[in-house]
Amino acid sequence: MFVDQVKVYVKAGDGGNGSVAFRREIYVPMGGPAGGDGGNGGDIIFEVDEGLNTLMDFRYQRHFKANRGENGMGKGMHGKNAEPLVLAVPPGTTVKDVNTEEVLADLVEHKQRAVIAKGGRGGRGNIRFATARNPAPEIAENGEPGVERDIQIELKLIADVGLVGFPSVGKSTLLSVVSAARPKIADYHFTTLSPNLGVVDTQDQRSFVLADLPGLIEGAHEGVGLGHQFLRHVERTRVILHVLDMAGTEGRDPYDDFITINKELEQYDPTILERPQIIAANKMDLPEAEEQLAFFKEQLEEDYPIFPISTVTREGIRDLLFAVANKLDEIPKNYKPIEEKEDRVVYRYEKQAKAFKITRDPDGAFVLSGEQIEKLLKMTDLTRDESIQRFSRQLRGMGVDEALRERGAEDGDTVRLLDFEFEFME
Repeated sequence: MFVDQVKVYVKAGDGGNGSVAFRREIYVPMGGPAGGDGGNGGDIIFEVDEGLNTLMDFRYQRHFKANRGENGMGKGMHGKNAEPLVLAVPPGTTVKDVNTEEVLADLVEHKQRAVIAKGGRGGRGNIRFATARNPAPEIAENGEPGVERDIQIELKLIADVGLVGFPSVGKSTLLSVVSAARPKIADYHFTTLSPNLGVVDTQDQRSFVLADLPGLIEGAHEGVGLGHQFLRHVERTRVILHVLDMAGTEGRDPYDDFITINKELEQYDPTILERPQIIAANKMDLPEAEEQLAFFKEQLEEDYPIFPISTVTREGIRDLLFAVANKLDEIPKNYKPIEEKEDRVVYRYEKQAKAFKITRDPDGAFVLSGEQIEKLLKMTDLTRDESIQRFSRQLRGMGVDEALRERGAEDGDTVRLLDFEFEFME
């Protein structure tokens, strides 16, 4: 089964907790702190495997979670970092964050890797908190939570040439004639239910990858028919091979078909029509095809290369393949960078999100929320008084106390943060 779009949940590993420990060797008075740091949590990494051509592995498993780092130990021993969770994806995979729609990765080359979710940093042990004022601290951090997100994985086939055209114009037949691919061929619409790839070898020892995409119809960019599911696969092609039924066997006009399909491509992505387009005038072995071809050339406003062919008699196919190969030789592989992120090239200042915000619950309690303040709580060991005092100082430094006063908080009021409740004290 061909699967080219799927949503999954990924959770990187949390960092290990730091340790509170002290040296207790004989003859070493006041040995001091000896708690080690926790290990880092495992990343979620996507790696390209050129042997894959579908996202089938993600169809039945939709949740992926990396291991957390090992906790720190006494005698200054740090916890072990967790191994990353590496998931194989086919070439041409694009990963987006569902909530922000940010493109996280665009993977096209074999063995190319991208970190989709970063593992949490290990918490610091009490060795890290020793100072001249407090040489024996009982403070240690919990591990930082790993990144978790819902992502959308899309596969955009990497093919040099994309076959486009109405259903039943002969795209699948052409692919079967020029390559070793064996797509299903039948005399009814939408025989092709998923894209098919074939490697074409020309007689002068050149080769390219040809993709047969399910037939497009009017309204495809809005979701009509089957073609809309696979329009994304046209994005990576360097040349478009437009197949037309020049004999009009189904009563349609070839010029109208040509205009309709190009309009659908333009409405899906205007840059697609910037690519070279070659017209394959198919079914030239049938009556009236020559007359229709002459009329089609008269109607055509732009100068497209047109090659009369017949997939039945194989007439004209050799010249068509040479023309496609010649055009590909003129176009570099990186002709159209897909989903290129501007912020990889140009630095853009982004205002940092507020560290916290304050709301009220119906019972009158003040509720603190925000990514930064929630992470701070999760990394605080609430079982130790010194850690709680440090957390209180951090909140004061962030301006939480002042903000609560401005919202009308008074001595004894309840303040909630995640699952914990605190009492506001002046």
